[in-house]
Amino acid sequence: MKINMICLATLSGMALAAGPALAQGDCAAGKTLKDGVLTVATGNPAYFPWVIDNDPASGKGFEAAVAYEIAARMGFAADEVEWTTTSFDQAIQPGPKEFDFNLQQYSITPERDQTIDFSAPYYEAAQAVLVRQPTVDAGAAPTASSLKTLQWGLAAGTTAPALIGSLIGPEKDPLLYDDTADAAEALKAGQIDATLMDLPTALYTAAVVLDDGVVLGQFPKGGEAPDAFGLVFEEGNALRDCANEAIAAMAADGALAKIEAEWLQEATGVPLVE
Repeated sequence: MKINMICLATLSGMALAAGPALAQGDCAAGKTLKDGVLTVATGNPAYFPWVIDNDPASGKGFEAAVAYEIAARMGFAADEVEWTTTSFDQAIQPGPKEFDFNLQQYSITPERDQTIDFSAPYYEAAQAVLVRQPTVDAGAAPTASSLKTLQWGLAAGTTAPALIGSLIGPEKDPLLYDDTADAAEALKAGQIDATLMDLPTALYTAAVVLDDGVVLGQFPKGGEAPDAFGLVFEEGNALRDCANEAIAAMAADGALAKIEAEWLQEATGVPLVE
């Protein structure tokens, strides 16, 4: 897997509450599956950088750290959090759930919201630059001046062409493809030097689709209708309001941004494009 990353051994711990925890008696009491315990679900396996070493209980990885931060602000100590696993599709089927909330990169969509409830977003995906290792070896860097010289391939009908046009202004006209999968195949075939994907898709493509993929950089998030991830709850679960209160506080005091910087910038080695 050739995603640029710094040594994970230098990163440690989980980002626990940056402010006073919410009292369980005020919000979460009587709303969890088990009294005094918060049951959190993720996938099996759960992948980097969302969970490190498939061990969410370590608190390492973006979603593991987010879960413990939310738990702490809802009044649950780390040893009062229990983990379980589900398949991706299983968790969004209608009906009773065996978890209090589930997080495994669930994009918030109207279709899914018909059968489950989502929290407020805990992550809005940045747009990322995907290249291959030979392009890096040739000198490509996460700067606008360097990216300007590359041959881009972009998915038509998305915001990518306008975004690259405004932020980079490539010297060569980008080649347009039907979708991001076609752009990835063009990159694999050496027809283009770079493409643009949301960061989670770029990380996956670099690790799984390409033998030598590199996520070179990511753009600061702005008004480009980003893909938003939410916690999944059983429909009508009153605990969602407690989680939303915690997420709002985390966004307001910078805790979410700190966790994102640690696990989606530092741990992956995907810097912001300058």
